[in-house]
Amino acid sequence: MYVCRMNNTWQEIAELFQKELKELYPSAEINELFSLTVEHLCGKRSNQLHLIKHEQPTPKASAETEHILAQLKTGRPIQHVLGYAHFYGHIFEVSEHTLIPRPETEELVHLIRQDSKSKQALNCIDIGTGTGCIPISLAKCMPQHQYWAIDISKEALEVAKRNAQKNEVDIQFIQMDILEWDLAFASDLKFDIIVSNPPYITTLEKADMHQNVLAFEPHSALFVEDSAPLLFYDYIGDFAKEHLTPEGHLYFEINQYLADETAELLSKKGFNNVQIFNDINGAKRMIRANAPS
Repeated sequence: MYVCRMNNTWQEIAELFQKELKELYPSAEINELFSLTVEHLCGKRSNQLHLIKHEQPTPKASAETEHILAQLKTGRPIQHVLGYAHFYGHIFEVSEHTLIPRPETEELVHLIRQDSKSKQALNCIDIGTGTGCIPISLAKCMPQHQYWAIDISKEALEVAKRNAQKNEVDIQFIQMDILEWDLAFASDLKFDIIVSNPPYITTLEKADMHQNVLAFEPHSALFVEDSAPLLFYDYIGDFAKEHLTPEGHLYFEINQYLADETAELLSKKGFNNVQIFNDINGAKRMIRANAPS
């Protein structure tokens, strides 16, 4: 397959993306994949594509475009092909050991930022940090706070540490299984903000998921057993009861189909003012809770 022949313009390559990827993605998503490819190779954003649509790529860009399209045809996510993802205005390295940061999680970061931007010297911890996108994004916009991050995966933490270094923020990383926090977290440190985007997708929901998620992203960071869908919320809730300051807040990204059950679990643990927030698509996606009295 020759993606970019000598006389191909970027407009013709865009049409080829549509042809080659139509069995995998809807047209609008293919346009986005093409836009990300051009931005990666030429530095042109989607609103600038009209400026180059009649131009021909350089031989190097032509070869790289061919490679990218071939990878996309396997179902591999564009972020894995490029090696990075955009999140909250910053760039994060990703790998097969980390979840790809998603727009819904940007909304969680924004909620915490709105609640905490005027406060001073808070202690914040992210549980199940993956790429580190949550604490790093918070640290970029609120450097007055102190940040910690936990993950069970050594490989994920290596990625997160590189992301923190590249984004020039100081995060204290801890390798730990949150399901064993009472044994593994010996510190009596208290936190003003505890946040987590834990595994919350049940195996019953797999049928509705795209192959590029199922085949290429770490299942341990995505799925929970159908018999215990709130397992991580339960354990992290107990961790928060022990380590949240009296005026602190617990934040979760949640399964929209289990939002009420998650809120009820936290209320039963004694958390106050448990609130559910919708994401931009109207799905129940976030919870904020005050520390137990």
